[in-house]
Amino acid sequence: MLSIENLQWGLNGKLVIDGLNMHVGRGEIYGILGENGTGKTSLTHLIMGTNNYKPTGGDILFEGQNLAGLSISQRARMGISLAWQEPVRIEGLMVEDYLRISGKNFGIEQVKHCLEMVGLSPSIYLSRDIDSTLSGGERKRIEMASLVAMHPKLAILDEPDSGVDIPSLPLILNSIMEMSRQGSSVLLITHNEKVVEIAHRVSVLCGGKIFMTGTPAETSHWFKDNCQTCPHINEPVEL
Repeated sequence: MLSIENLQWGLNGKLVIDGLNMHVGRGEIYGILGENGTGKTSLTHLIMGTNNYKPTGGDILFEGQNLAGLSISQRARMGISLAWQEPVRIEGLMVEDYLRISGKNFGIEQVKHCLEMVGLSPSIYLSRDIDSTLSGGERKRIEMASLVAMHPKLAILDEPDSGVDIPSLPLILNSIMEMSRQGSSVLLITHNEKVVEIAHRVSVLCGGKIFMTGTPAETSHWFKDNCQTCPHINEPVEL
């Protein structure tokens, strides 16, 4: 589904993404685990093609097609969706309308199902306006519901647990697993090893490089031993 080959990108003369290689299979939840400042969010920008993020080396292939030169909207039409660490600030729509649009004119039962997937009661939230009366956690869950409705080929989730209270986290993770069951591939980017427990494979990222890939248990153990106590974050020592 997604193949990244020897990807490079730098800022102010320093490589932020440095020869990165990875691939994500169809329907796979692939976790990227790394501390803050290790290149995780830069990777999401490069895949989505936002702003001035253009690789200085290597290739990003989606279903075999090179994404070089394609705009955000072109990538979105191919089936790539991105949920940022901070929920998108959409105003002026009711939740029901937002989810109907996300699902390309979903019926009401489909909209209700998406809300229930993230633990929001349709009787309470269908008629709510998306505005400042919603908490950050509620917005995050509504955005996850919209992603379930979109049924993207590839969903890129940047810190999906950010701003989410502890009781809500299992609901967010359940919606991610539902996306995988529907056939969507998920790139799950986080610094929280608890979040990647639902992944099929997990890679540790530091200094724009992947240092190891394995099962969630293997990778979390390695991450705790080598990253969480590391005195030189983003300046990795070869092991």
